[in-house]
Amino acid sequence: MKLPESVQFCLNELENRGFAAYLVGGCVRDHFLGLKPHDFDICTDALPEQIEGVFENFPLVLAGKKHGTVGVVTDSGVAEITTFRTEGPYRDSRHPDWVKFVGDVRDDLARRDFTVNAMAWSPTRGLADPFGGREDLKKGILRAVGKPEDRFTEDALRILRGVRFSVRFSLTPEEETRVAMENLSPLMENLARERVFDELCKLLPLVSAEDLLRWKHVLGAVIPELTPTFDFDQRSPHHAYDLYTHIANVTAGVPADLTLRWAALLHDVGKIPTFTIDENGRGHFYGHAGVSAEMANHILRRLKAPNKIREQVVTLIDKHMTRLEPQRKPLRRVLGRLGEETVFGLLVLQEADMGSKGTGKAEEMEQFPRIREEIRLILEENACLRLKDLAVNGRDLMQLGYEGKAIGEALNELLAQVLDEKLPNEKDALLAFLRQV
Repeated sequence: MKLPESVQFCLNELENRGFAAYLVGGCVRDHFLGLKPHDFDICTDALPEQIEGVFENFPLVLAGKKHGTVGVVTDSGVAEITTFRTEGPYRDSRHPDWVKFVGDVRDDLARRDFTVNAMAWSPTRGLADPFGGREDLKKGILRAVGKPEDRFTEDALRILRGVRFSVRFSLTPEEETRVAMENLSPLMENLARERVFDELCKLLPLVSAEDLLRWKHVLGAVIPELTPTFDFDQRSPHHAYDLYTHIANVTAGVPADLTLRWAALLHDVGKIPTFTIDENGRGHFYGHAGVSAEMANHILRRLKAPNKIREQVVTLIDKHMTRLEPQRKPLRRVLGRLGEETVFGLLVLQEADMGSKGTGKAEEMEQFPRIREEIRLILEENACLRLKDLAVNGRDLMQLGYEGKAIGEALNELLAQVLDEKLPNEKDALLAFLRQV
């Protein structure tokens, strides 16, 4: 394994002082997978005070010292060095009740989540792999270290992490591990919402439709609003799939962009509360886009998602049933109202939505290239689409005698006239219009 100079230096310094020093966790796993490691975590039998002594001539970060971690500030960043340790019970499914420093790397590896992450490697001491992580990697197996129930009860976020590792590295969970992940997934209710959201954001760009279907019960544990969509018959000639299978295909069908993936995952959660059946036995979901947007807003607030992502997702979901046509004036209006980025995102979501019904019918898919081409022509014109693009501003209107709320109302009316191409975006023409009203 080719190591950064700063990491090699830290390993050498510890070994030269008589301490065992290993790289541990993800960097070892990635190396054996043929991937380029990015994060290099060092573990050692040196106690935190001894680590401080070895690197006494370097700036140190001691925020994690009580848990055994000392950061050594080098020219290329902070190298984190952690003392071998074991841990007590996790009564809150996150933090151990106690931490005990130990002298054997195997005891340290025994507390880790999965065998593929429970390997340590040293340039001088070789590989420490007491749980068979390298062999599991070769066989494509995801296996918990020790008893799966213990690992997931200690920290329930390991369940979502396990899903991510399974998806990212094409690992198949061995049966006991899989069953424990599903059965213990309700424990994730006790996790900090920020941790859940962060893990979901790492997972969503990676998933296929098959992944979302395979792990639906785990996802339903952290987003309960998805659970009623499982196996839900939409009773519609336009949908061959049950509702969740449709959602899974739409989510996998949009690019691996967080906003688009979240919008796709939640775009139809409002179908359940809006479901009705007509006299012919056909299902309808009137108003489901707005209800889905409200539910998505609630879900993302609960998960403490950043406002920017939440607002973008909610807008896309709210508008995802808005019919767009390759016509200049309507597209100018929607571009002015939503903005270029949102409109292009909306087109991507709608295209995936229409293409993920399982019926084999095109259902107006040919309209999307035409709409994009029309938008391209509009944007090439550098057209006036927003208030800031108008050839007049509030100061101009004040000179005509407008004041207060009337200024904003007048500017909005001018923009509407320009978007409908009833007025040119020219100062004299706009002011002349206002003088006449």
